[in-house]
Formats: sequence, C-alpha cells, structure tokens
Amino acid sequence: MEIVLITGMSGSGKSVALHALEDAGFYCVDNLPPELLIPFAELERDQKEERVAIAIDVRSAESLPLMPGQLEVLRNLGFKVTSIYLDAGSDTLLRRYSETRRRHPLSGRNAVEGERALTESIEYERELLSRLRENAHVIDTSLLRAAQLQSYVKSLVSSPAAKLTLVFESFAFKRGIPLDADYVFDVRMLPNPHYESALRPMSGKDEPVQKFLETYDEVNLMQSQIESFLAQWLPALEKDHRNYITVAIGCTGGQHRSVYLVEKLSQRFGADWLTLKRHRELDSK
Repeated sequence: MEIVLITGMSGSGKSVALHALEDAGFYCVDNLPPELLIPFAELERDQKEERVAIAIDVRSAESLPLMPGQLEVLRNLGFKVTSIYLDAGSDTLLRRYSETRRRHPLSGRNAVEGERALTESIEYERELLSRLRENAHVIDTSLLRAAQLQSYVKSLVSSPAAKLTLVFESFAFKRGIPLDADYVFDVRMLPNPHYESALRPMSGKDEPVQKFLETYDEVNLMQSQIESFLAQWLPALEKDHRNYITVAIGCTGGQHRSVYLVEKLSQRFGADWLTLKRHRELDSK
C-alpha cells in the first residue's frame, strides 16, 4: 500500500495538497494523531486500500517525536511511504494569517509566559517540525498559487518508485531563493537573452533562446560543471538514503538562462535518475 504523508508549517497549504491527492484517487485523512499512524495503516491495508494520504501537523505536537520511528516501521512492514513537507517563509505565513485572521494552533500553548505572539508561534512550530523536514521532500509554497502546488504534489506521487528523485527548479533571484532547494546555482553572470529584443518575450524552452545560449562557451562550461558536480555526488547521496534532491538554478527573471539549464540538466540526468522539472516563475503565469 502507498502512503503519502503531508506535513509542514501551518498556513503552508496542507489542505490544498490533501485535496489534490483526493482528486488523484487517494483516501485522505486530516490531522491523524501520530500514535495512530501504524494501526491505521494496517487497518487500511486489511481493507484493501491501495493509496492513502495522511496529513499530520503541529496540532499533535506532543506526539510528533514518534513520527520518524513510525515511518521507519511502516517502511519495514512493506509500505511505500512518501513524505512531503510544505514550507513557506515567515513573512509569507504572517501575511496569510493576517489575511485569513486565523489563529495559529500554537498561539495558546505557552502556559508559563501566556499566549505566544504569531511570530513566536511560527518559529516554535519550525523547531517542533524540524526532524520531519529533514527526511521529507520539501516544497516551498511561498510564491506558489494553489494550482501550482496541486500540480507539484500530483507529479511527485505519480512518479514511479525510485531510490532517489532529482528535482530541477528554475527561479528568479529577484523573488527570493526557494526554501526547498538542496543546492542553489547562480547563473546571473551568463549572457542574458533578455537584452535581445526578439528573444525577450520567449523562454529558455524556446529553440531560438536555446541556440543563442549554446553559442557561448561560458554557458556550456557552467552546464558542464554542474553536471560534473551532480554526477560526482549523486551516488553518495543515494547511498546516504536520500529520497529527493532539489537543485535550484537561478537567474534574474527566471525566464531564460535558468529555464534553459533546468531543461538541459533534466534531459542529461533523466537517463539515469528519476527527474522532475519545475519552473517557478513560468508556472506561475
């Protein structure tokens, strides 16, 4: 049986992700107490359920330390477990709480000093969830629309089983570095198609832009060096039991150079590894 665990920061989009999985045919349960995870999984397997999605968050704060061990038990029992952690910048979470006027689930849990401020609650939540984040595939939802998040979650769960999944993500530095990146490469020093009027409205997916960038030795050198770095260290990362690696490529606008390199790198590594592509700025249009 396949189990997808959705965890992460309050306000980061767990409900959106759970709805996406429900649409994809998963039997979904929200806010399951961690101590019930193993008996619930065994019950659903006995009921012949094939795909189950479970959301667990900080509302079960007292039981969260149980989670890493329970996930390992489930894998040893033969369950296919995918853990997805949704994150967002603190400024984004503060804005979302302000817009919705919702109360943070940890805001009233400080019995000694009284009610926590929202900023304190968010940072305390990060601390409580830190171990779950370490062993999950992280998606930064700070700049994602709901439709983008749904698409990203569906692409993850629809991928065939693999020991290591490579996610290549293009982004614009002017909108911030993705929180979910394991490695970040800055390619803003490369020749910029933006300054060619005919290429400006295009993207790194378009052939004229690709041909333009291919003519520059420094572009080819950057691609070659990133490829060499990943080829050198991916086997060691897989040996270290990493399930997901997100490689973020950033340029100024996230439209030409970073997109081009993500397309090329995903093509290069797709023959040997399971790869996924994201174009944060293009996908948001």
